[in-house]
Amino acid sequence: MKSLPKNLIVKLEARIKSNALRHLPESSNLVDFTSNDYIGFSKSESIFKASHQYLIENNFIQNGATGSRLISGNHVLYQEAENYIAQFHQSASALIFNSGYDANVGFFSSVPQKGDLILYDELCHASIRDGIQLSYAKAYKFNHNDFEDLEKRLRQAQSDNLIKEIYIVTETVFSMDGDCPNMEELIAISEKYGCYLVVDEAHALGVFGENGSGLVQEYDVQDKVFARIMTFGKGLGCHGAAILGSEELKQYLVNFARSFIYTTGLSPHSVATILIAYQHLETEKDKIFALKENIIHFNQQKNLLGLKPLFVRSKSAIQCAIVPGNEKVKAIARQLQNKGYDVKAILSPTVPEGQERLRFCLHASNSKEEITSVIATLLSLL
Repeated sequence: MKSLPKNLIVKLEARIKSNALRHLPESSNLVDFTSNDYIGFSKSESIFKASHQYLIENNFIQNGATGSRLISGNHVLYQEAENYIAQFHQSASALIFNSGYDANVGFFSSVPQKGDLILYDELCHASIRDGIQLSYAKAYKFNHNDFEDLEKRLRQAQSDNLIKEIYIVTETVFSMDGDCPNMEELIAISEKYGCYLVVDEAHALGVFGENGSGLVQEYDVQDKVFARIMTFGKGLGCHGAAILGSEELKQYLVNFARSFIYTTGLSPHSVATILIAYQHLETEKDKIFALKENIIHFNQQKNLLGLKPLFVRSKSAIQCAIVPGNEKVKAIARQLQNKGYDVKAILSPTVPEGQERLRFCLHASNSKEEITSVIATLLSLL
């Protein structure tokens, strides 16, 4: 086969030299401190069986969607799932996308227009930033969870008479830090300056709020947020995503979001799994409670062992210990794995140089003993 172009080989060699070359991992039987399956829904036998039974009972003996949702792929399961999701999240509407990446790219590439301004948290996910790059709107980042910096940029924007609309963009749980913004303060700022607030709740679904509904509903500010992106591949344990908002927003996305329009829809099985998983959020509250207890226990243990200064402050299922240097953090992660704990190193350039880290993802299924032991092991390796 034809070899890779030389300029691409140079880029690969640079990754190797900086000890940052990515590899696809192999599956393991280690204690899980890596996956985003926070409440164990991806391995739920009851969800698996109920999804299959639902398809049989409703005569959905079909493997694929057969086309885009605007052509032939909009099977009736979509309407039932979207109605359920909208009601669950106290939203006027929900529109299912094939993934969180598709949802973010579709939203940010189509909703903000030329003459608009996007102000986004500097640690927003790559899918948000990729969507923003496809937009015709101007975009500037503000310092992470720094609302003084945000207001400074908003005051500057007010003096520009050419700016039409302003979108403020953030996440309710940041994927590489695990921390959360102050939603009440953020709402107050967005209302003060007449902005459209957009939040990605990928790592909050199944973790925060009543029945795992997310941080926006925990603060009861769902009516003050323009759009929410709910991703199902984390706490819900399946695949896909939905954008929540007004009926007009849904209609607009159906007409203008290219990642929605020009792709084959999810299969009936995927949509059924989403629906059944949402139903289980309301019946398996014990798993959400167990996760919260484990988050508290992890924080108590790291404080008890004097490791608090090493960690980013977080009350979510994502806990990160800063260990600067790709080589050093990879070495410690490898030693943790050798001792039976699946903990991954997050390297630059995924995070800024000097902010390399060990990322611990907590689950309802982790025992208190496993959590205590992995933190003690980390201490012994530092």
